[in-house]
Amino acid sequence: MGRAKVLGFDIVSQADEVRTRAGALLDQPGLYEQLSAETNLEFYARVWRMSETDRKDRVRELLSHIGLWERRKERVQHWSRGMKQKLVIARALVHRPSLVFMDEPTAGLDVMAANAVRDDLESLAADEGVTVFLTTHNMAEAERLCSQVAVIREGRLIAIGHPDQLRAKAGGPHLEIVGRGFTDKSLGLVRRREAVSAATLRNGHLIVELKEPIDSAPLIRELIEAGVEIEEVRKGQPSLEEAFLALLLEDEQ
Repeated sequence: MGRAKVLGFDIVSQADEVRTRAGALLDQPGLYEQLSAETNLEFYARVWRMSETDRKDRVRELLSHIGLWERRKERVQHWSRGMKQKLVIARALVHRPSLVFMDEPTAGLDVMAANAVRDDLESLAADEGVTVFLTTHNMAEAERLCSQVAVIREGRLIAIGHPDQLRAKAGGPHLEIVGRGFTDKSLGLVRRREAVSAATLRNGHLIVELKEPIDSAPLIRELIEAGVEIEEVRKGQPSLEEAFLALLLEDEQ
């Protein structure tokens, strides 16, 4: 049998210590739709046995932060899904937890609503000093919000690290050079550079794979002197989604 600790507390023998220090946003939003936003948060603050003064201050603080204070008296049932999700995040934070578990917080939201929720989540986490344990299938969301990412497959942890560390699994940084007049000679000039691991033409674009980030100006200057007409240069690196797929392929081997 294994053991687990959360915030240094054993989840079996010190479960109450864990609960008082953690919040959660799960499948069920836990909102009372016949009540107002203010009353919803007031109710949960009472559940956490916060004092009256602390409750009022906390409710105003959270609703103001997510831009809903002016609508605090409205019944939640009339709100959009995005607004409700903002309120759910506030509910999870009402008792000032040290750790919050959030399961797919933007699932089912339209693009604008999902972006607004991410903005609120990002700023609230920073201002509150809270650790957010986020589960998501949205790699762009994880890339934006997370400083540490774990990839889990069929219950197994196959990788963990900063997004930059995981992206390195899918290759290093690269340059995409758009232009005309690429020749074997100009490609040879690029490939001879120490920081270049590969240089290939794809649909008329020169893709330069790099071992590490570089100042691209000297390389571009050399290509121009070799007769290449350059229209555009793009710097890039693999996305977290590409890294995720690379990790899954590696795990299958």
